Amino acid sequence: MESHCVAKYLRVTPRKMRLVANLVRGKSVNAAIGLLKFTSRSAALPTLKAIQSAVANIVNGEEARNVNPDELVVKKIFVDEGPTYRRFLPRAMGRATPIRKRMSHLTVLVGTPDEIPQDEAEAAPVETVAAEPEKIAKPAKKTPAKKAPAPKTSGSKATAKTKTKSKKSE
Repeated sequence: MESHCVAKYLRVTPRKMRLVANLVRGKSVNAAIGLLKFTSRSAALPTLKAIQSAVANIVNGEEARNVNPDELVVKKIFVDEGPTYRRFLPRAMGRATPIRKRMSHLTVLVGTPDEIPQDEAEAAPVETVAAEPEKIAKPAKKTPAKKAPAPKTSGSKATAKTKTKSKKSE
């Protein structure tokens, strides 16, 4: 059984929200709630509310009356970027600096853990591929590096100062 909750237009940046989402991904619901209650990040409260809402959706659903909330697991949790408020901060000399106030959409998928029975796991055939003898490649010949051409120098160049001196002496 699975249930999800989508919290949209949260005024927390997606980058900060993903840090909190990575903390609870794959954990049991009780462990995730306990962790979020003592996490001192701004994204912890909206994430906590979304997980609690997803648990309430699965417990109070029509077909899921016999689901134990203690056995639920946070299967998927991901954060998408929402719209961005654009504001400007006045700066010196008539300039303005843009400020982007980002929003995020949080999606939480909660369900019972999927376990593969041992009988099915052992009965699954394992295919092996016969390894073909590989051809041994010869190492490439090393070629010496090309030297850079020497810079051109001409001894007859006169600088501006020497030209002016030579004119004065004449």
